[in-house]
Amino acid sequence: QVQLVESGGGLVQAGGSLRLSCKASGTIFSINNMGWYRQAPGKQRELVATITTGGSTNYADSVKGRFTISRDNAKNTVYLQMNSLKPEDTAVYYCNAEAYRYTGYSGYYWGQGTQVTVSS
Repeated sequence: QVQLVESGGGLVQAGGSLRLSCKASGTIFSINNMGWYRQAPGKQRELVATITTGGSTNYADSVKGRFTISRDNAKNTVYLQMNSLKPEDTAVYYCNAEAYRYTGYSGYYWGQGTQVTVSS
């Protein structure tokens, strides 16, 4: 099995910063793409940012210039540095990772989510 555990969410005032972390563990051979998604109340889950093993990144237009995704391949961990937070960033943030186990390709996994609340 592969488990993803997020941390770092919380309550912050508009203009503030938070850093989310997500660590993958279990019987993992390697982790390929990793990413962050979010879901606000009454809305669909949406992509925030993704990063490949080689470090290529992709961001939603709404977070470009404010959020930075990074990863530590040795630790199977992905980070999301969120600056200049806005009330509209309020959502549950989910980590996503594409995993290979020793038995072969295993697919995509999701974390349990971490709440980010930005007050105005």
